[in-house]
Amino acid sequence: MVTPSPGAGWSREEMAARAARDIPDGAYVNLGIGIPELVARFVPEGRTFLYHTENGLLGMGPPPAPGEEDPELINAGKRPVTMIPGASFFHHADSFAMIRGGHLDVCVLGAMQVSREGDLANWSTGEPGAIPAVGGAMDLVVGVKTVLVLTQHVTKTGEPKIVERCTYPLTGRRVVSRIYTDLAVIEVAREGLRLLETAPGVTEDEVRDKTGAPLA
Repeated sequence: MVTPSPGAGWSREEMAARAARDIPDGAYVNLGIGIPELVARFVPEGRTFLYHTENGLLGMGPPPAPGEEDPELINAGKRPVTMIPGASFFHHADSFAMIRGGHLDVCVLGAMQVSREGDLANWSTGEPGAIPAVGGAMDLVVGVKTVLVLTQHVTKTGEPKIVERCTYPLTGRRVVSRIYTDLAVIEVAREGLRLLETAPGVTEDEVRDKTGAPLA
């Protein structure tokens, strides 16, 4: 096993900022619960993103400053958010009509596992305190044009989250385009997984050692 260098890799905020760099200007974007929510803080200079949340808001801004939270203004993960000028509210059903109708460009989701073919498993009902069932993820992965995954490279016990085949229930088959972890950026290509970039201080050997599927 390759020993990681001390202090190597991206923090959660750096992972989110790296993913934001690959979102095109003017994109309509949905952010999943957890690390993906951090992407709202990082809009590259000169670009505009329109953030959508399933509970009925288009034009979501970054989290509010401490003490300025509005308990009635939250995202799908029940976290306080802000609005940008021109933001709009709508019914929950209309929100999902936007998703299912193909009107969103990008979604950024967390993952329990991603397979070499881009299969995504990102839900569970077996852990105490876990968000129940699948939420809107199944709709997002089939209705949104590009699915990005933002997740730690391995589990808390050191098991790879990028695998040959998912062993958890699937959210969608062959839906993921790109994976951003604390160690690397990996593209899901037709021929399999391609290592595009390693985080500062992380070697290619370390990424391969912690990935449960071949990397080109």
